[in-house]
Amino acid sequence: MRYCKAEELIQLTEGILRRLGVPELDAKVTADSLVQANLEGTDSHGISRLPIYARRLMDQRINKNPDIKIERSGSVIKVDGDNGLGQVVSYRSVQAAIPVAKETGIAGIAVHHSNHNGTAAYYCQHACREEMILIAMTNSPSGMIPHGGRQAYLGTNPIGFGFPVRSGPPVIVDMSSSVAARGKIILAAKEGREIPSGWAVDADGAVTTDPVAALQGGVLPFGGAKGFALATAIEILAGVLSGAGFGPHVQSIYHDRHGAADVGHFFILLNIAHWMPIEAYYDRLDQFIKELKAIPLAKHAEEICYPGERRFRRWQDRRKNGIPLSGDVCMELQKLAKICRVPFSLADEQGGDTRQGETH
Repeated sequence: MRYCKAEELIQLTEGILRRLGVPELDAKVTADSLVQANLEGTDSHGISRLPIYARRLMDQRINKNPDIKIERSGSVIKVDGDNGLGQVVSYRSVQAAIPVAKETGIAGIAVHHSNHNGTAAYYCQHACREEMILIAMTNSPSGMIPHGGRQAYLGTNPIGFGFPVRSGPPVIVDMSSSVAARGKIILAAKEGREIPSGWAVDADGAVTTDPVAALQGGVLPFGGAKGFALATAIEILAGVLSGAGFGPHVQSIYHDRHGAADVGHFFILLNIAHWMPIEAYYDRLDQFIKELKAIPLAKHAEEICYPGERRFRRWQDRRKNGIPLSGDVCMELQKLAKICRVPFSLADEQGGDTRQGETH
């Protein structure tokens, strides 16, 4: 395992994307999103995704400089992402919705013709800085078995919620509707390690711990029928209603096929000040959090953390001590950096631990 500073990885990501023709501001947003995921411990959606993004930019399956079209009708915003990087399309969509929500109290955003957009938490945190609540959804390529079936049809379809807090980290809920995000299985396959039993099935419908077999089969919905129902609702909003692809009509960027992914996103932005005075909201949320954390603890539990607290603590730890990257991920990044002629090197290239301050 090697450890890198966040600034190093941001510089690397921006440099590679700029070399591939991505405009400067778009490269910054994408780099920020990826490294933020690593800082918060969501490594499956972090910089390990950069090599596949780069490959699809190179073969023009992702548009490096999209002409994103944003159309407003009252509180409804419809976005054509022009096959741009998902982080760029999603960030611009939420940005366009903020003044609408400030005016009307609510904005609904339906996005089609986009790509993988990283973590929902990234956009939720952005909205929280504007003292707004965000609900963020996206569909994804077929990877999850419908409850009662044995063939993947739905995406793992994550949903996120962001609620600003007066002091302390925002309340952030970011979860896939499957037992585990498919990105975790992709990362496990890349790193050559097994996945827990109960996450996925192989192509024959048998439970497997082999991530490669799982990727050929499908991920299981969390809670059985409940996760399946949630994924279905997200698929209808982010896929059907947005005009994007849905089910198997969403293409995976990991498959060497032609054509755009056509991922869909759906966001609901709420301006708190239109629903109640902002200070009243903070007072009530402070009371809610205080009461929640005061609940008697279960045996062996040390504390009750509200959603988003542990994420913030990981961010603090990794800002200080560095982001851990596996040898396989480091090797991919170094190879990509060499192809793009972007400076990037790691001490101890043969393995072992390289702590913050020892890289470069």
